[in-house]
Amino acid sequence: MPTPPVITDPASLVEELGLLPHPEGGFYRETYRSSESIPEAGLPARFQGERSLSTAIYFLLGPGDFSAFHRIRSDETWHYYTGSCGLHIHVICHDGNYRLIRLGPRSAAGETFQATVPAGAWFASEPADPAGFALVGCTVAPGFDFCDFEMAEAGPLAAAHPGLAELVHRRCR
Repeated sequence: MPTPPVITDPASLVEELGLLPHPEGGFYRETYRSSESIPEAGLPARFQGERSLSTAIYFLLGPGDFSAFHRIRSDETWHYYTGSCGLHIHVICHDGNYRLIRLGPRSAAGETFQATVPAGAWFASEPADPAGFALVGCTVAPGFDFCDFEMAEAGPLAAAHPGLAELVHRRCR
């Protein structure tokens, strides 16, 4: 039996994986939500209510797409799967320093298959090549809940980090 063709375009990935538009940009589908949860009393004070132990999604950014600056209350580990290029994750760390994570398969180019954005850090992402696409996975622990999700407003975030104002304005909605 012949090997099925590898999906090489974002529209086919959206259809094949059943992805939906994400509020921050791109497309996603939750692939895992733990059946067990952590009670609110066992979580840090930043959480209100219980949370799943962990969640996971597929996340796709296509040509010209970007994930706008946002933050969540949990650590988020990113996993590179496939694409025509890697993915750049722009992180504004708690101390105000900027960190560029290069997610992808080319270690010689400084890319890594997996990286974690710490809880509470502002971050945005985009294909490394503006004409390219990247399919990644995101694992969140404690599990993701939209009440833990905050989209950035460009003005206040840029004012807090004036050295990153151009990037912030370019990657906010």
